[in-house]
Amino acid sequence: MSGGAVDPSTREATARDSARSTARDGAAATIDLVELPVVVTHHDPQHGVATYAAQIAATVEARTGRHLALDVADLLDVPDVEEGDDARPADSVDVGVPRAHLQFTDRLWGPSPSAAADVVEHLADTTALTVTLHDLPQPSDGERNLRRRGEAYGRVVAAARGVVVNSDHERSLLREWVGFDGPVEVIPLPVDRHPLPPERTGPDGLPGPAGPAWLPEPDGDVAVIGFFYPGKGHAEVVAAVAGLAAARLDAAGDRGGSGATRPDARATGVVALGRASSGHEAELQQLVDEAAALGVPFGATGYLDDATLLDRARRASVPVAAHQHVSASGSIATWIAAGRRPLVPDTRYSREMAALRPGTLTLYPDGGLATAIATALADPASTWLDDDARTLPGLDEVADAYAAWWAEGVRW
Repeated sequence: MSGGAVDPSTREATARDSARSTARDGAAATIDLVELPVVVTHHDPQHGVATYAAQIAATVEARTGRHLALDVADLLDVPDVEEGDDARPADSVDVGVPRAHLQFTDRLWGPSPSAAADVVEHLADTTALTVTLHDLPQPSDGERNLRRRGEAYGRVVAAARGVVVNSDHERSLLREWVGFDGPVEVIPLPVDRHPLPPERTGPDGLPGPAGPAWLPEPDGDVAVIGFFYPGKGHAEVVAAVAGLAAARLDAAGDRGGSGATRPDARATGVVALGRASSGHEAELQQLVDEAAALGVPFGATGYLDDATLLDRARRASVPVAAHQHVSASGSIATWIAAGRRPLVPDTRYSREMAALRPGTLTLYPDGGLATAIATALADPASTWLDDDARTLPGLDEVADAYAAWWAEGVRW
């Protein structure tokens, strides 16, 4: 949660400013202001849900001409003013924060699931809330955390006037593990594909061989995007790469030495394009050590800004999103936006996304990751999207879906 220092320019984007604003720069406001909530943001550029909240706020603003973003610190600081309160300043505007939309994951809103639910319930006492839920509770949380998170998410949806999830899979999780069977809107995570440079360039900076697009030299790594934490799939990728190396050595008749193996130059290692999630630094180091014992170089890059992440995503030899228990995946969206076709386990969620965006994922069965990596190494073109691959909805379409839902689908 953003908590401490807040950018001064963000502080100016108060709910009262939103209420007094008119369509700026001549942009047509397609939906009345009264029908639009403020969109609550967190000042945390390294958290995917916080980044997504800011993207939604900015895109809805651009398409309606209304300034809607409100930092969570400002929302929590808005004073409660009773009707007829004589202490009200004479020049104050008679507008509070009547409506707000939250992008909710318990880890972003509090130090514990119950504390996060406390914050939402407090806000709901004075503000009509809608919420988008992320990281839905499911059995992979473990029995204790499943119960705690399920109860917290149940309190959040009970406090909200409307609920959004990012997939039908998440709607099922909400019903199965939170026990909520009320109305739920499904608005998928957006993908806006970054264009590839139009031509190759040689080492001297001059145009190189003609081709449909510039593709970087593969870096030799099998890559996983996003925070490192147990269950994200890094350990499975390390084991798969080690298994491939062992199979190659067996095929070559080389079974000597200590038994440690090392992949050949086509996949020299495994890389986590991101940093360890808070509290999981020791487990990251443990996997680094275990990978080294298998002869597989493995490490994490640390936090990458958007431009660097895009470059590394395009240079990866094999893109992978190996999380077995994902509820909705920003990592998959990041791979697709970079023009890559990642390897993804065949799950209820991944099948849904493959149907939504045909030709953008390569699904592999349980136990089939090593074979999928080997196939990708043998056919690098299979890890890139075709030019005509369908990647919609993008941010514009998702922002429009939110605006329409707020105006027509929510009983405020």
